[in-house]
Amino acid sequence: MAIADVKEFAHLSEADVEALGREFDQIRADFEEKLGEEDATYIRRLITIQRRLNVASRAMLFGSHRRELWWAGALTLAVAKILENMEIGHNVMHGQWDWMNDPEVHSSTWEWDNVCPADQWKHSHNYLHHTYTNVIGKDKDVGYEILRVRSDQPWHPYYLTQPVVNAMLMLAFEYGVSLHDLDIDGLVKWQLEDPEEFKKKFKGILVKQARQIGKDYILFPALTGKNFRPTATANLTANLIRNIWSYAIIFCGHFPDGAEVFTEEELEKETQGEWYLRQLLASANFTGNRLMHIMSGSLGYQIEHHLYPDLPSNRYPEIQERVRALCEKYDLPYTTGSFPKQFWQATRSIWRLSLPAKKMREASQQRQSLGLPRSAGAVPSTGDQTPQAGQTPPAPANTPGHPNPTGSTSA
Repeated sequence: MAIADVKEFAHLSEADVEALGREFDQIRADFEEKLGEEDATYIRRLITIQRRLNVASRAMLFGSHRRELWWAGALTLAVAKILENMEIGHNVMHGQWDWMNDPEVHSSTWEWDNVCPADQWKHSHNYLHHTYTNVIGKDKDVGYEILRVRSDQPWHPYYLTQPVVNAMLMLAFEYGVSLHDLDIDGLVKWQLEDPEEFKKKFKGILVKQARQIGKDYILFPALTGKNFRPTATANLTANLIRNIWSYAIIFCGHFPDGAEVFTEEELEKETQGEWYLRQLLASANFTGNRLMHIMSGSLGYQIEHHLYPDLPSNRYPEIQERVRALCEKYDLPYTTGSFPKQFWQATRSIWRLSLPAKKMREASQQRQSLGLPRSAGAVPSTGDQTPQAGQTPPAPANTPGHPNPTGSTSA
């Protein structure tokens, strides 16, 4: 089984896929040549704005005993945290501005306002997720190892709790992400692949969580004196808002209808062109104005982000025009919709997948009979679904966290 067997791509010949890969490569080359002061000014200005918002919110909370200042401080802090985590931290740690050679805005030095250690996030997200996008058993972002995300995944009564577990993940999203790079499956089975590495990573998580908790719930509240308690609750509120927003944005990118998941066998002998195709089918965009995209870390352009994770996010609107033109030229799917629509579809799929497989398959088949896209969670391959030992597919170029960031790898 190969990516070429997916029905959305079956009309493409090997020569078509190779040509398409070259055209996607050309888009990268064209935009790499454009990078310059405009892009550097964008990220530096945004960092300045974010830091001023953070200072302003902390200043407001010195009067947190007053309701209006409590709300103003909490909401401003939430915006500052969202900006730092999404458009700044997420994209800086992808290496999107490494070409500036600025040690203050570099993937190797940035540590974000989040309980997940940056180095662990870069491995689990930049490498595992962006290399093995939506591949069951490889991509930890698919279901976050606690959710059922495909209809042929063996059903267990535990999954009836999925709507509740999903809501808990949304509220504590940063904590769920912080465990991402741990061998949780091995821990559950008492079969850790590398116990020493597990201990080292777990210690790193505890240190980062202690630092964040100490900052938000001890240090800054203590600075406001008698307003300790209202300041702490305002900080908690800001973190909850950030968690809910981050969860919603990220789940909109990989779980709406039309966003597919894959089995490991589909990685066999995957070429660079086929890797691009998998990114197209595994990702979904949502529409919005410029402010919406900045607040979402430019992940409304999820497709473009997965095709070019290390190109600056402020270039995604231009890149989108080129990508959509290629999709039209080669008759390829391009999944997009409004933010409410995409979020509802993602949530509905997670709820449906809490039920036994038969009910989910019937719902998906009914949608297809009506000419609608398959529900998220439908595995596009046919035949034997037993995962095979896959090779490492072509990886995003220059992506921090990848063991060989300077080029593609193969096994």
